[in-house]
Amino acid sequence: METELKLSLTDADLPRLLAHPLLAGASKTQRLLNTYFDTPHLALQQRRMAVRERLAGDQWLLTVKTAGQSQNGLSRRSEWEGPTTPGALQFDTLVDDAALAADLMAMRPNLKALFCTDFERQRWVIEHDGAQIEVALDQGRIHVPGTDLSEPLLELELELLSGPESALMALADVLRQTPQGPVALTPSDASKAQRGMGLWRRA
Repeated sequence: METELKLSLTDADLPRLLAHPLLAGASKTQRLLNTYFDTPHLALQQRRMAVRERLAGDQWLLTVKTAGQSQNGLSRRSEWEGPTTPGALQFDTLVDDAALAADLMAMRPNLKALFCTDFERQRWVIEHDGAQIEVALDQGRIHVPGTDLSEPLLELELELLSGPESALMALADVLRQTPQGPVALTPSDASKAQRGMGLWRRA
């Protein structure tokens, strides 16, 4: 189960956010290349699910995310992720829900790549209000392969690793206040997959 708070911000606010004392500690940066799949009739979208292949460094990962609840930027959903070979889409060894795995394997012959996200992720792990939280800053773009459709991607994700859920909102409030001035971190319910699908529909 993944619980995270997604926040959008502007290019103008980015330098102030990066100057925040809480983000002064060591961070890790990685480029992530992601391809999202669905059937021609959008069977996954109808079930509010996402299937993604990700190249992280030199490792390929397959991810399945189920329908979740998202309100004021805070989302909760089931997620499976594990090593993969590009194009294998081997759901039966990834998903431990037998019925869901069978459904996905039945869909597999009809799945095709719809859109991609290409971004750099800078990550910090912060202890706050009795919780351990991963702070991830994503900067890049969403695009539809074979077209010139593209839009920028700039967002901050706070993922709860352990501790109370309330700490996510509390940390967001702290990050909004920096010595250089306030940062507009706006809760967003639109996932990268939803934004990519909106772009793909314009193709």
